[in-house]
Amino acid sequence: MAQPRPDRLITALDIGSWKVSALIAERGEEGEINVLGTGQRESKGVRRGYIADMDATERSVREAVEQAERIAGTNIEDVWVSFSAGGLVSNLASVEVELGGHRVEQEDIDNLLTHGRNAIDPEGRMVLHAQPTLYTLDGLKGVKKPLGLHADTLGVDIHVVAADGSPVRNLDLCVRSAHLEVKSIIASPVATGMACLSDEERELGVALVEIGAGLTNVSLFAGGMLVGLASIPFGSADITDDIASAFGTRRQQAERMKCFYGSATTSPRDNHDMIEVAPMSSEDDAGEAGRITRAQLISVIRQRLDHLVGEIARELKELGFGGPVGRQVVLTGGGAELKGLADYMQGALGRAVRLGRPRGLNGLPEAHSGTGFATLAGLIHYAASDPMDLRSIASDQMVTRAAGGGLIKRLMAAFRYGY
Repeated sequence: MAQPRPDRLITALDIGSWKVSALIAERGEEGEINVLGTGQRESKGVRRGYIADMDATERSVREAVEQAERIAGTNIEDVWVSFSAGGLVSNLASVEVELGGHRVEQEDIDNLLTHGRNAIDPEGRMVLHAQPTLYTLDGLKGVKKPLGLHADTLGVDIHVVAADGSPVRNLDLCVRSAHLEVKSIIASPVATGMACLSDEERELGVALVEIGAGLTNVSLFAGGMLVGLASIPFGSADITDDIASAFGTRRQQAERMKCFYGSATTSPRDNHDMIEVAPMSSEDDAGEAGRITRAQLISVIRQRLDHLVGEIARELKELGFGGPVGRQVVLTGGGAELKGLADYMQGALGRAVRLGRPRGLNGLPEAHSGTGFATLAGLIHYAASDPMDLRSIASDQMVTRAAGGGLIKRLMAAFRYGY
């Protein structure tokens, strides 16, 4: 078997509240992406997306990467890392330069982007992404390639995703402490959207709901880009805790009950199907396990889901996700693997809901093909796309106050009124 070429290797690292997962892939001659190895470890030092125990998280990172390296048969030095904690914001900075009617040259575009860099002003947040999206010629928006065209004014909208600085620095320090170089830290919704949303969905408008263990991120895409973000500070691990508390069992047993017997929807048989519940205290281990009906388990799950979906619906409304009933929601994250959740949310939200699984990677193991690994796969897609970022011509610690949110407002209006 031929050794992979180091210049074609991409390694993704997703550090979540429940698991730390790594994936090593190689770009092929024809642009295809081949998975070489994967690794996964329990996450013991992350709470609600934030690193709470540096040593424990560093150990999980090192072990997950080492497992992926053994399977891939190669050693890696740098990684692309996801960031999913609260505090993420998405805005646009809009800039224009005067051309006087002459043809757009590459120098004009470079000058415009330099102005764009300067339009991103300090305001206490750290930039994760600062990417030019679509250009404007004499007020005409949506121009992808202005080079060679005549115009009096040339403008560009710069998509900026920023986050609170301290959690990002902690994440960076943790990964570097595991002797890995951080290529870039990517906002989780940006990566996940590349893995499980089509170009047309991102263009026409779609909501992406990522249900993680300790955090649920709600993001809106329109016009081909991320236009809105919100975080809800609970997720699927809270369902596990509810089960453990309600039936007096350990978290590990509660998680097993949720995965094997849990559901978001009910059926007539639920009152007859019995589930054994292992006791929590060691003194009771020798005793007889308790028994509950599946209906009792689902009742506990539904109480938490009703609350979570209510929060999701509220955030969607706040973000302006209105319009026709047919506007779609894509459900992803480890929590989305709960049986019947898509059907339940479709009824609760009153709009089409589908599961978002990773796609576009050759050789992805079955165990890593579920919704819980969409962010991991998205990091690979993001890195392979080699996106332009204005941070390459700006300070590494650039912070932002996005200016000119007119396009964001127009996109939000399109959501509300279905234009």
